[in-house]
Amino acid sequence: MAVVVRPFQHQFPPGLKNEEDFNMDDGGIHVCIGDVIDTGDQADFLRGHGTHVVNGQLVATVCGVVQRVNKLITVAALRSRYKAQQGDVVVGRVTEVAGKRWRIDINSSQEAHLLLSAVNLPGGIQRRRNAEDELNMRELFKEQDLISAEVQSVHGDGSVSLHTRSVKYGKLIGGHALKVPHNLVKRQKQHFVSLAEQGVDLILGVNGLLWVAPHHTKPVSEDGRPEEPAPEAAAAAAASQPCTVLECRAVSRASRALRSLADSNQPIFPAAVKQECLLIDSADVTASS
Repeated sequence: MAVVVRPFQHQFPPGLKNEEDFNMDDGGIHVCIGDVIDTGDQADFLRGHGTHVVNGQLVATVCGVVQRVNKLITVAALRSRYKAQQGDVVVGRVTEVAGKRWRIDINSSQEAHLLLSAVNLPGGIQRRRNAEDELNMRELFKEQDLISAEVQSVHGDGSVSLHTRSVKYGKLIGGHALKVPHNLVKRQKQHFVSLAEQGVDLILGVNGLLWVAPHHTKPVSEDGRPEEPAPEAAAAAAASQPCTVLECRAVSRASRALRSLADSNQPIFPAAVKQECLLIDSADVTASS
């Protein structure tokens, strides 16, 4: 059976017309089996996983996302497991509490570990952890809790260590979690996104787990800078304040936008989510009129 090699034309997310709106410096192009991958002016490119050279052209052998590291070009399959990298922002679920550590499911081939020494104690106290802290571990995180964390290190055997030492990480309460293919989540400088116009705050986990919560205005310090509330204070406030109708609608709309992008295999990043929310609003207005 003959294999037809056809050129691939990238389709930008709705509302984004050019590469200036969608930065593809790190790849980000979706290809199917048989699509020709543009190598540009690199005649000495290195063929990586998911690619094959046919008649001098680099062709994809799997459906996925093109990734470029210097001269190395690979294609990461859409249905592959998440491979952690140091510095990644992830959303995970606690599966076990034992031995001065939490085991966290981050949608990887192995569960990650969060050590007791890698978390902030209540009140931000800086001291060595003792036996009493170990006994009170479930007061911080217990089984089935959702948390946001950062990848601290990836070991040679593939195991992953996390940390939540920053005030922006910790337990997630009062929102909605959903799962998408991790290759659709675009790596960027900031994965904690506030969409004030849409009324939601997002955490775009690189591992494909996303968190959508109602938008809350942060308190401002004396010098005019927004302050990050303590994790325990934010969790208590979210638990004590029930979600209003408008907040629930905003969370539902953002979740629909994220699912729509994932179902159409479109990259997920703030501009695309905002544009998808606007399309959903206009469709709802048209349907109601």
